Amino acid sequence: MKIVIGSRESALAVAQTKILLEYIEENCPGISAKMLTMKTTGDRILEKRLEEIGGKGLFVKELDKALLENRTQLSVHSLKDMPMEAEENLPVLGFSRREDPRDVLVLPENAKGLDLALPVGTSSLRRELQLKKLYPEMNVEMIRGNLVSRLRKLEEGRYSALVLAAAGLKRLGLERRIFRYFSCEEMLPAAGQGILAVQGRKGMDYGFLGGFFDEEAKAAALAERAFVRHLGGGCTSPVAAYAVCKGEELVLTGLYYSKESGFKPAGTDGCGRAVIGDYYTGTMRGKRSEAEELGRKLAEKMRGGNCL
Repeated sequence: MKIVIGSRESALAVAQTKILLEYIEENCPGISAKMLTMKTTGDRILEKRLEEIGGKGLFVKELDKALLENRTQLSVHSLKDMPMEAEENLPVLGFSRREDPRDVLVLPENAKGLDLALPVGTSSLRRELQLKKLYPEMNVEMIRGNLVSRLRKLEEGRYSALVLAAAGLKRLGLERRIFRYFSCEEMLPAAGQGILAVQGRKGMDYGFLGGFFDEEAKAAALAERAFVRHLGGGCTSPVAAYAVCKGEELVLTGLYYSKESGFKPAGTDGCGRAVIGDYYTGTMRGKRSEAEELGRKLAEKMRGGNCL
């Protein structure tokens, strides 16, 4: 059987798709797989934030079309870049083992510290909100493009630093560029950060991929995405979520942002929680087998302002 796997054409997307290709080559006798790369709409429009041009769906539109037309039989995505609502005919088949979920600070080569005269670059409102707490003296400016092009702009002297996902740097062999790791308490990751999603077409048999998927990553992914989905978040609002499996228990932490919340600019809310700007965080524990329900419950309580 021949399988074509769709991928964005960036160096990181190709490296991530190769993880699945190599698994098939090593574990699936009788199946040959190759990669088909393409540039997505989200890769073409770089001068605006994603929320201004249509959100995360712009990173999957062309890949979805290739699947529906049977030009490809699988797609590999960074889960954090996928829309919260899945296409019924293009189900997510499973999730890879999670790579390092943390965000990191990357400086120009040979720099010893942050240059206060230059901004920190990020395209994420989630990161921008949390950066203002960690580095109140720094300006934050938008930067778009794939990981390699962002690093090039950093070296051109346009930014003091970039905030990036550790997973992407590690998958490209660029771990040495990391100046500082942010703990998940300092900067809550995007839902699904570090996890790869494998997408297929309804009606096809993908049983040969069973060994590639990771159950802990699945539970975390379902909880995190349910949390964001029930808050109506995603790319267009800085909502974040991070879940950790502890045996059969799942611990989920969420970040909720609302301009209409009426929270104080800084200080504490009515529950005594620390509030920075218009966001706060909350944590809830539940059964790993009820991951999506846990995400929904935490979202409802945080949106309602209940103490956690």
